[in-house]
Amino acid sequence: MTHEYEGHYGTRHRENRRVDKALAEKLKEKAPDGRITCPSAFTVAEEMGRSPAEVGRTADLLELKITRCQLGLFGHTDKRRNIVEPVERVSHELEQAIRQALAGGRLPCKRAWALAARFGMSKMEITSACERLGVRLGFCQLGVF
Repeated sequence: MTHEYEGHYGTRHRENRRVDKALAEKLKEKAPDGRITCPSAFTVAEEMGRSPAEVGRTADLLELKITRCQLGLFGHTDKRRNIVEPVERVSHELEQAIRQALAGGRLPCKRAWALAARFGMSKMEITSACERLGVRLGFCQLGVF
């Protein structure tokens, strides 16, 4: 759901426009104002036994805006997309782990989450380390970026 799709998220899914009614209802319940947070979307995925990708696709088709990315990349303020600043220093061990986890030159969201758990850090701390290293994140589990 990059800027180019702002307000037209469903256009990203021309190939599969089917919406599961139960999932759609649950998402609408969590997004009465047309916005659903990343944590809420993941809660819905878990509660409904669905993949984050399916939840994200359904949110797109319902034209729901996903906000408050758990990596700090979008949806926290109206002024800035990314609220995370670079950390002052990244340990050698963490830098190696980040670089080994890259796919297509980016750190996938799911791998960033795994690194946060492995190193006992918050997800946003991983993003801060990536900011310092000049590593871009990608492949959002919900399909936002």
